[in-house]
Amino acid sequence: MVSIVMGSKSDLPVMEQAAENLKTLGISYEIKVMSAHRNPETVRKFAQGAEKRKIEVIIAGAGGAAALPGVIAAYSIIPVIGVPIKSELSGLDSLLSIAQMPKGVPVATMAIGNAGAINAAILAAEIISLHNKKVKAKLVQFKKKLNAK
Repeated sequence: MVSIVMGSKSDLPVMEQAAENLKTLGISYEIKVMSAHRNPETVRKFAQGAEKRKIEVIIAGAGGAAALPGVIAAYSIIPVIGVPIKSELSGLDSLLSIAQMPKGVPVATMAIGNAGAINAAILAAEIISLHNKKVKAKLVQFKKKLNAK
C-alpha cells in the first residue's frame, strides 16, 4: 500500500492525481493530511508506524517551506517521494525545500504540481513492481499505451 500525505487540505486537488494513477495501476492507497509544522507529533507517529502498517512507499506533497517529505524521511526507512505544491513563489520554494535534503535523508523529488503527483504515483508503482508481478504487468501496459501516444 502507498500512503499519500499532504501538509494541507488545499493540496488535495494535486495529490488526487497521484491517487487516480495508483488506482489505475491497481495499487491500494490511503490519503492523510498532516502538517510537519502544526502537527509534528502526528507526523512522527505516522512515519514511525508506517512500516508496521505495511506501507511500502510514501508520497508526500507540500508547499511553502515543504518540510513534510523530509520530516517523514527522517523518521522512516520507507521510500519517500516528495511532490512540491505551487505556493507564493510558483512552487520553486517547495521544490528546493524538498530537493535539498541533507546527506542520509533522501527524498525522491518530483516536478511541481500535477505532473509531479502523477510521476510520483508511477515511481511508487515502479518500486512496488520489483516484488509484485501484478503491478509490474499493469505498469508494462501503461508504458506501452504511453509509447503509442
